[in-house]
Amino acid sequence: MAKKVIGKLEKPAAKKFKAGRKLYFVPLIYSGQGADEDYLKRFGKYWSEVEDQIGKFESKLGKIDKVYHELIPAGGKDGEKALEELNEKSYRIVKKRLAKGTKLEALEDAKLLLEYMDWGKCLVAGLQSQEVLSKVFEYYGKANEKRNEHIARRIDDTLKKDESGVLLMREGHQVQFPSDIQVFYVAPPALDEIKRWLRDRVGQSGG
Repeated sequence: MAKKVIGKLEKPAAKKFKAGRKLYFVPLIYSGQGADEDYLKRFGKYWSEVEDQIGKFESKLGKIDKVYHELIPAGGKDGEKALEELNEKSYRIVKKRLAKGTKLEALEDAKLLLEYMDWGKCLVAGLQSQEVLSKVFEYYGKANEKRNEHIARRIDDTLKKDESGVLLMREGHQVQFPSDIQVFYVAPPALDEIKRWLRDRVGQSGG
């Protein structure tokens, strides 16, 4: 399903989108260990802008009912603790919603997630045999497909009629959302800044 890029939501448009299930997709980025100071500045700006945009959507379209976060296979307090250890910035955004009554749902299946991650580790292990590499890539693809199907099913099962949810997940995920869910792509200006910064760094290292 095509995503809608959320910019300014004027009042007529806001009324139009209030009905039905809504999912705000927030591209998930991480700081990484030993990240460059210049990157960290953009990283902090990005999450600040995400918070601002989500706050505006809440004021125009209503309370967020559910929140989903990649790599989190548990809901409630267990999921909140896991999220706090995973990503401080996204945790702050989620915690603020939880205080307002939003529910943190388990997004991942723990077994599928471990399988997907382990095959991913194999792919970057520097395998020498083309035959082995081909097999690993095949199994990684199958694990990724099963994981995506589970994520789509979890959202479909837990996001009820006329509810709004936030999904924090990396771009390029290939999850096929149910056709009746309106998916909005949250893309604050700082996201493009980060992408340009990363492209420039890759270009410099390549040169």
